[in-house]
Amino acid sequence: MKYSKLFGKTVKDVSQEIKLVSHKLLYQAGFIRESVAGRYYFLPLGIRVREKIVAIIEKHMNATGAQKLITPVLHPLELWEETNRTSSVGFELMTVKDQRGAAFALGGTAEEMMVDLVRKFNVSYKDLPFNIYQFSQKFRDELRARGGLLRVREFLMKDAYSFHADEKDFKEEYKKMGDTYTAIFNEIGLDTVVIESDNGYIGGDYCHEFVVESPAGESRFLMTEDRSYAAHEEVAVFKRDEMNPDEEILPLEVKDAPRGPTIADGVKLYDKPAWRQIKTVVYVVDDDEKVLVSLRGDLDVNEIKLKHVLQTTILRPATEDEIKELGSVVGFVSPLNLDLKKVGDLSLKTVKNFYTGADENQKDTLNVNYERDFTVDILDDIALPPDDCTTEDGKKLIEGHGIEVGNIFQLGTHYTDRMSGSVFTDQDGKEKPFYMGCYGIGIGRTLGTVVEMFHDDNGIIWPKAIAPYLVHIVSIGKDEKVIEEAEKLYEQLQEAGIDVLYDDRQESAGKKLNDADLMGIPLRLVMSNRTMEAGAVEWKLRAEKDAISVPLAEVMSKIQEFAQ
Repeated sequence: MKYSKLFGKTVKDVSQEIKLVSHKLLYQAGFIRESVAGRYYFLPLGIRVREKIVAIIEKHMNATGAQKLITPVLHPLELWEETNRTSSVGFELMTVKDQRGAAFALGGTAEEMMVDLVRKFNVSYKDLPFNIYQFSQKFRDELRARGGLLRVREFLMKDAYSFHADEKDFKEEYKKMGDTYTAIFNEIGLDTVVIESDNGYIGGDYCHEFVVESPAGESRFLMTEDRSYAAHEEVAVFKRDEMNPDEEILPLEVKDAPRGPTIADGVKLYDKPAWRQIKTVVYVVDDDEKVLVSLRGDLDVNEIKLKHVLQTTILRPATEDEIKELGSVVGFVSPLNLDLKKVGDLSLKTVKNFYTGADENQKDTLNVNYERDFTVDILDDIALPPDDCTTEDGKKLIEGHGIEVGNIFQLGTHYTDRMSGSVFTDQDGKEKPFYMGCYGIGIGRTLGTVVEMFHDDNGIIWPKAIAPYLVHIVSIGKDEKVIEEAEKLYEQLQEAGIDVLYDDRQESAGKKLNDADLMGIPLRLVMSNRTMEAGAVEWKLRAEKDAISVPLAEVMSKIQEFAQ
């Protein structure tokens, strides 16, 4: 491609609203443009990168025996109603009606469609297992679309779905997909941490995310130094130390508490650490039931874990008025008195002589002890991990932040139990529901993550495997001999099947070289009067600081070697 003909050129200025490096560089270098919030045009340079990522994924998926297909973008809404996901997904489902009045969902994820497809066939145990996958456009009406390609509302995803006779067979595929994902991201150039995570609205009992460590990411996770344990904060398990095991248990006491409603206010009043308090929050479950949730004051409620404990997908903190109706006061809610279902964190058993509210404004109860003074209906792990914590066996957990680029899910029979006819015939002639897994990679997010990880002050530094072009020829000046040799080399590279971009514009050397750095193509070849006099080209790798001189007669063979 000649740069003079390329649609989408570099620009110098970007909006002040663009904060992330990947968003800024992809915009400046002419890879993407925004349509409306969360929806992007991929320009010719961007499409070339995206297609190379797709090709890598497809190669690895095909090597596992997975088979590619495609589902419609519009999903019959009744399929989502079968699984009750019209109201339980973690994003607003976008729906449309056709001219006949039929309702459809814009595909945000494709579990229902894949199950519906498979149940159209008379599948027996002899046909199992199989893994079917697609590259399809997804639509999710996310509340926040930010950070360029890292959080969008419309995107291309590789999603795969495996069907099995039983859990044992599924686990073999789950491991195979985990290993395959690691290989995919390695080839793309990304080092991923595999962390335990929550299935969320996808369903099933467990899943793992593939996360690239980066401050630009929204995933907070904890892992041991040797990575033998790594988990998203939503599911991470941590040890709750005994805080004051030798302290004598004291009598219960109610006293005036001239403080504000926060844990910090209690710390200031009593001059004691936050863990001496009980934090109690009233939640509304499924829009009607009130639940009292208590934990140690230095911890926060993990609403994901709480939802699992309560077996609900709908949960919100009660309002001030709702708490008043119960006979208590915001900031002074006590776990001792209210006649509600009560859930407590395991940390309630780690402190002697807590202090907490007394369900009256500026009244506290001191020397509260779990079991002696109150109990809960459910005692479980419902806390977010604090900054400084360990595993149950004492290994320090290190906090990390990263970008989720892929995930693998155990689904079990979550969908096939809900969608009638989603069965296969076993060896005994009986019908059984399929046991399932699903596996996703966000293509645009992966692309954006590569830029977050590979750039410098001058622009992008593309890994060879997914660069839009391998070679960037830059001719400098108007000398006909220089232009002739540059054209000749450009044609030779094209004939050799090597991806090459030739900057043939009549621009200054500074402009061309700056644009080359910004676009980040792995190999830059500069041709000028000076290099021609030496019978050579200036050879510079984008990832390296210094350039070298390569004889013109040797440049083709050296490029072919570089391309391997």
